[in-house]
Amino acid sequence: MTTSPLRIGILGAAGIAPEALINPARENDEVEIVAVAARNRDRAVEYATEHGIPTVYDSYEELLADPNIDVVYNPTPNGLHGVWTVAAVAAGKHVLCEKPFTANAEEARAVVAAVSSSDRIVMEAFHYRYHPLTLRTIEIVQSGELGKLVSVEAGFGGMGRPHDDIRWSWPLAGGALMDVGCYPVHLLRTVVGFEPTVTSAVAVEGEPKVDGDMRIELEFPGGITGLVRTSMQSPESYVYAKFVGEDGELEVENAFIPMRGNKLTIKAGGETRSETTTTEPSYNFQLRALADVLLRGAPVVTDLDGAVKNMDVIDAAYLAAGLPRREPVG
Repeated sequence: MTTSPLRIGILGAAGIAPEALINPARENDEVEIVAVAARNRDRAVEYATEHGIPTVYDSYEELLADPNIDVVYNPTPNGLHGVWTVAAVAAGKHVLCEKPFTANAEEARAVVAAVSSSDRIVMEAFHYRYHPLTLRTIEIVQSGELGKLVSVEAGFGGMGRPHDDIRWSWPLAGGALMDVGCYPVHLLRTVVGFEPTVTSAVAVEGEPKVDGDMRIELEFPGGITGLVRTSMQSPESYVYAKFVGEDGELEVENAFIPMRGNKLTIKAGGETRSETTTTEPSYNFQLRALADVLLRGAPVVTDLDGAVKNMDVIDAAYLAAGLPRREPVG
C-alpha cells in the first residue's frame, strides 16, 4: 500500500494543473507536489517557482525515473495521453490522466492492455464525477422519483478557445468533443448506466478536421434517447444536464463546473423544488478520491473500463459526423 503523503510529479507546465491539482494539494495533507518536467527548462523553472514545486526535470523521462515520485499527473495534449500513461506505469508510478483518456478507443484498449498486468492505478481525471452535485444527480435519477427515463441531454460549450490553442490542433487530437464534449458523454453514460449507440452527429469544423461545434444524438437501451451538445466557439455559454422521465424531470445547472454555482431543479408529483450543493471545487473531491484509492484501497470510480467506453462513443460520433477519429501523436 502506498504511504502518505502521496508524492506527485507533473508532466508539463500545463495551464490546467494549478486549478486541477496544485491548488487542491495545498489543502490536502495526504498529497504533495514534488516535481515538474518540461522540455523548456526556463518555462519549467518559472512554473516551479510560481507554484512552489521543489524539483524541476528537463524531460518527462527524468521525472519518471525519480524513485521518490508515487503518482504522475498527465495533463499532456490529448494525443500524448496514452504514450505517457503507459510510460509512467512502466516506471512504477500511479497515474492521474486528464480526460479524454486517449486519442481514440483503439489506443485506449492498447493502453489498458499495456498496464493491466501492473498493480499501478490509473484514474481518468473526470473531476466533476466526484462532486456532490453529480452524486446527487445520480441519486435522484436512480431513486425512481422521475419514473422510467425517456430522454437525457447534456451540454458543455461556448468556451471561446483562441485558435492558437492546442485544443484546435488536429495533430494533437484536438476538437470540441475531445475538449469539453467528453464530459456530457461521460455523464449521460454514468447516470443512465448503459452504453449508448450514436444515431447521428453533426459537426461544424473550426479548423480542418477539427470540430468547433458538435451535436450528437444517442439511443440507450430501453428506448431512452440522448442528446449531447458541445462547442469551443459558440457565443452562447452552456453547461447543463436534463433528465426526463415518465413521472418527472431533473435539470442540473453547471453540471460540470459546480464550483461556479449549481442548482438541481426537480419537477415531479405536480411540484417543483430546487436544491444546491457545495461550491467547493470538484478538483478537491477528485484529489481526495485519489488518496482514498491509493492509501485506503477504495475503488476507482473513473476507471479504465469506463475510459474505453467513453472513447467508443467519441469515435462513433466523429464517424457519424463525417470527421476522422483523433489519432495519437506519432
